[in-house]
Amino acid sequence: MKKVLFFIFLSFTLVSFSQKSDFWNNVQFGGGFTVGFGNQTTIGISPSAIYNFNNGFSLGTGLNYLYSEINDFSTSVYGASLISLYQTNFGIQFSGDFDYNFAKQKDQFGSINTNFPALHFGIAYNQGRFAVGVRYDVLYDKNKSIFASPISPIVRFYF
Repeated sequence: MKKVLFFIFLSFTLVSFSQKSDFWNNVQFGGGFTVGFGNQTTIGISPSAIYNFNNGFSLGTGLNYLYSEINDFSTSVYGASLISLYQTNFGIQFSGDFDYNFAKQKDQFGSINTNFPALHFGIAYNQGRFAVGVRYDVLYDKNKSIFASPISPIVRFYF
């Protein structure tokens, strides 16, 4: 995991220093977050940065962390993402995200560590800095993933 994160940040740093001074004018920072309380507590954060090309296409990287707890069972998930976005002229945003996640699940009997990839293809309605939609994980494997479904919502914002 450390090697993957090092490679992502090294690549981003090399790209940023190799561009002209207008590079930072095309960079947006943002991400998403998750909060849920009740019978199950869920807290997640996923900061990211994207570079906007002038043709509606964006590329970027992100990190993610999710903590979930229900009764005596808890799960911590962390990972890294490669993000691609395409913004149409009529408010629809298409996305492709490759995530690699590491999870640790604990209960009263012990803990289990696992890791798994995810390749999400999504569609969202984008209004300014905010997008909401749905995505589908084409690599979903119910025997490896800790998530209940390959379908998940998209809530994304960039500044």
